[in-house]
Amino acid sequence: MLYNLISWNINGIRAIQQKGLFDYLHRENPDIICFQETKALPEQLDQTLTNPDGYTAEFHSCSIRKGYSGVATFSRTKPLQTMREMGKAEFDGEGRMIAQDFDDFVLINVYFPNGSMEEKGRLDYKLNFYDALFAFAEELRKKGRKIVVCGDYNTAHTELDLARPKENQTTSGFLPIEREKVDAIVSMGYVDTFREFERGAGHYSWWSYRQGARERNIGWRLDYFFITKDLLPHLEAASIQHEILGSDHCPVKLVLKF
Repeated sequence: MLYNLISWNINGIRAIQQKGLFDYLHRENPDIICFQETKALPEQLDQTLTNPDGYTAEFHSCSIRKGYSGVATFSRTKPLQTMREMGKAEFDGEGRMIAQDFDDFVLINVYFPNGSMEEKGRLDYKLNFYDALFAFAEELRKKGRKIVVCGDYNTAHTELDLARPKENQTTSGFLPIEREKVDAIVSMGYVDTFREFERGAGHYSWWSYRQGARERNIGWRLDYFFITKDLLPHLEAASIQHEILGSDHCPVKLVLKF
C-alpha cells in the first residue's frame, strides 16, 4: 500500500479555499493532507471544508485567540484514533497539534510556534513546545509505534536550509538554540526525509512576501516530514512542491510504501 502524504502551511484555510485549494486536492489526490495555520474555528467554515468530498476532516483550532494558529488533517482512511492534546495546557490551547493513528504509523501534524524576538517569552515558549511535542511522540514510540511528525517547524536546521545563513545568525528561526532542538530530534532517531533524497542547497518551503523573495528564491526550508528510523524501509520519496502558490509556504510531500 502506498501512502501519499502532504503537509502545507496554508496561512489561512478560508484564504486558500479561494485560491484553488480544491483544484490542488483533486490534482494531487493525497491520501492524507496536513494543514497548518488554518486561522479558523470549524464553525466558521462551510461544509466543503468541514466535510470534504472523499475525506475525513479533523481540526484543532486555537481556543484562546481567534484567527490564530490551528491545524487540520484530511484523510481518505478514517484514523483509528485522533489525539489533540499533549497534556500541557499552555500548548494545547493554541491548537498546534493533531496526532492520528493510521495503524501502519502515527501521524503527528504540528504547527510549531514562532520564536519571535519581538514578543517577550515566545522563544522560550517555542523551545519548550519542541520538548513537549517530542516527549509526547516518544511515549508513542515506547508503545512500539512508528512515528511521522510533519508540519511547519519554524526552524531552518542547517546553513543549507536557508538562502542567507550568515545574515540570519541572530534571527529567530535560525538561532543556534533553535537549531539545537532539531539536532536533538535527529539524535533521538528521527530522520529528515527530504535529506534522504537531496543533499544540496537552494531548496526552500517559505519565502517572505517582501522584495520578490520567492521569485529570486531567497527562502527558508521550514516545513519537514521527520520519521522514525523504523520507517526508513518504507520511505519511497520526499519532495518540496515549490511551484505551488497560494501561501507564503509551499507544500511538502512524503510517500511511504507498505
